[in-house]
Amino acid sequence: MKKLGFLLALILCLLVFPKSVDAASSGAAIYLDGQQLNLSSGVKVDNIKGNVMIPIRVVSENLGFDVRWDKSSRSVTVSSSDKSVRMVVGNAQAELDGELVDLNLPPVLSGDTTLVPLRFVSQQMGLDVKWDNAAKAVYLTSPVPSSPDAGTSPGSGGGSGTDSSAPGNNADLSTLTGISFSDNRLMISTEGTVAPSVFPMKGPDRIVVDLPNTAFSEAFLADHVMNPSSGGEMAVTDYPDVAKIRFALFSHSPSTVRVVIDLNGPASYGVTHESGLTIVDLNAEGDMVIPPVPPVSGSGKKIVVIDAGHGGSQPGATSVTGKSEKVMNLDLALKVEALLKNEKNIEVVMTRSNDSTLGLKDRVKIANDLKADIFVSIHGNSSTSSSPNGTETYYTRDASKQLANVIHKHLAKATGLFDRGVKYSSLHVTRETKMPAVLLEIGFLSNKGDEAQLFNEDFQNRVAQGIVEGIKEYLK
Repeated sequence: MKKLGFLLALILCLLVFPKSVDAASSGAAIYLDGQQLNLSSGVKVDNIKGNVMIPIRVVSENLGFDVRWDKSSRSVTVSSSDKSVRMVVGNAQAELDGELVDLNLPPVLSGDTTLVPLRFVSQQMGLDVKWDNAAKAVYLTSPVPSSPDAGTSPGSGGGSGTDSSAPGNNADLSTLTGISFSDNRLMISTEGTVAPSVFPMKGPDRIVVDLPNTAFSEAFLADHVMNPSSGGEMAVTDYPDVAKIRFALFSHSPSTVRVVIDLNGPASYGVTHESGLTIVDLNAEGDMVIPPVPPVSGSGKKIVVIDAGHGGSQPGATSVTGKSEKVMNLDLALKVEALLKNEKNIEVVMTRSNDSTLGLKDRVKIANDLKADIFVSIHGNSSTSSSPNGTETYYTRDASKQLANVIHKHLAKATGLFDRGVKYSSLHVTRETKMPAVLLEIGFLSNKGDEAQLFNEDFQNRVAQGIVEGIKEYLK
């Protein structure tokens, strides 16, 4: 029923497509639950007498239905596990589970392709459809299942449009404020009371996180590109188990945000949820809820949060040769992470380990919710003048001053650049964190001399080692 519903959804478009749609719509893109259908070469949506038509091969290639073509009767039969539709070229009636139903326009032959009218199937299923005339795109949204196992599309879309995705439509809604993927862990930050539901699904393999009574925060919507059906995604390149992360407003009643980890195969995971931070840990053994990382004391491991500044839609400063600060920040942060993982008494957590967008509040929230021992944010400096150069370290609270002094001592020595010293500044990530926190400005991307070093592999390795030495000395 589900798959046939997707097919039936295609015909719904006629009900919402404006009559003025002309042959230009033949190049329209089709999005199913937020994911664009990758049509084969030469396959296109067509318009005949004001009726939107779709090639029948899309049904089998993109939606996975069983499609049988009978050349002698010029009929096509589309079947799912519990439903069957038979249509005949030129016949204005079709058989739906043996019952005759009228078609607004019969199927037609176009060369060696059979085109079917969208309206017929749309009348059978109450699916939401949006037509973006400017983008010439069709957005289809499948119904929300009654339970996680009901078998809808894998959380890649949902909802009936962008209007209800914005916070503020319901004052009682919680909000999703940030998503990041680091160290094979998905971290989701929320504000308000949220009871996440986490479960695996197959065909394909994925892990689904549903956040009921939740909408996207305004800050999240501003930082992430969302398609008209309220969906978006984040690429993951460094972890072989994960293909990508997707997120969408899955349902309006109740408002439910769904986040999906698309897997390349079956994977075990553990779940932590505490104080507005949900972590799906793919390093865990078995599908189970694991306790949150506890505050460290005595002989336990120290928790160090490493924050690679900027990322995603926030590139940071641009260097004199056109390179992005976010790239340098991440490269260096990953080197620091690798070194800290060799320290048996330190647990390192990254706010991001790929090119993802993360708000300042979310970076702080990760550290605070984990009750980290220290927080280190890595940045590259910049100025409107090419003259300023050198390394400097910032802190905000008195509790962070000793950390700033210790790390800067090692950092300045490692960079070999002009030592600009330790400075006070009221920065969000160093002000709102509850543990000692510093922000490191490694060098100036706007200075030719500094920039020549900042993207150098040997330089970064040396600086990463210096930062780690500072962290170790401070933590004793």
